[in-house]
Amino acid sequence: MIQVAIVDDHQLVAKALSSLIQKLENYDVMYEVSNGKELIRYFKLKMIPDIVLLDINMPEMDGYETSLWLKNNYPEVRVLALSMHDREESIIGMLRNGVRGYLLKGCRPAELKEAIDSIMNKGFYYTEYVTDRLIKSLTPEKILNPVERFGLNGRETQFIEFACSELTYNEIADKMCVSPRTVDGYREQVFQKMNVKSRVGIVIEAIKTGLVKV
Repeated sequence: MIQVAIVDDHQLVAKALSSLIQKLENYDVMYEVSNGKELIRYFKLKMIPDIVLLDINMPEMDGYETSLWLKNNYPEVRVLALSMHDREESIIGMLRNGVRGYLLKGCRPAELKEAIDSIMNKGFYYTEYVTDRLIKSLTPEKILNPVERFGLNGRETQFIEFACSELTYNEIADKMCVSPRTVDGYREQVFQKMNVKSRVGIVIEAIKTGLVKV
C-alpha cells in the first residue's frame, strides 16, 4: 500500500483530497497536516510516507521551505506540489526545490490519480504547461538590442540621440543637415516605432532600453 501525506492549511481541501485518495486502489492516507512544521514532527516520529501532496501557500512553514527540507533530508520521498496558481515563478521555484510534479487544485480527480501514479511509476509528473514553463526558464528568449527591437534605421537612431539632449528640434535639424520638416518626419516615425507620444517618452524608452547612456 502506497502511503500518502497531505500538507494543506485549508481543511476542506485536505479532507477532499484525502477522500479522493482513499477511494483509489493501492493508496492510503497516513495523515493530514496544515504546514511544514507539523509534517516534520511526523517525520521525526518515523511516520514517513511515500508521497507528500504539498500546498505552496501555508502559514509558519510554506511549500517552498518544506520542499527544500524534504529535498535535503528525505530525497526519496516523492513530492507533488498543489497550488491555486500557475505562475511561472511558483512552478520553477518548487521544481528547483525537488518536487516531482506540479498540479493545480482545480484539476479533475482523474488527473490527480494520473499524477500520483506517474510519480510512483516514472518518478515525475509534468503537464505540458509545466514543461513549457520549465523549458522557457532554462532557455530565455534572445534579447534584441534596442535598435533591432524598435526597428530603427541609422538616421532615426541619430535623431533619438539628439532628442535626448537639450537641443531644440530646429537645432537637431541643423546638426543632421536636414530641414525641420524632415526632423518632424523622423520624430513621427520614432513615436510610432517606440510606441510613445512625446519627446519625454522617447527619452524614457531610450534610457530604459539602453539605446542611450546617461
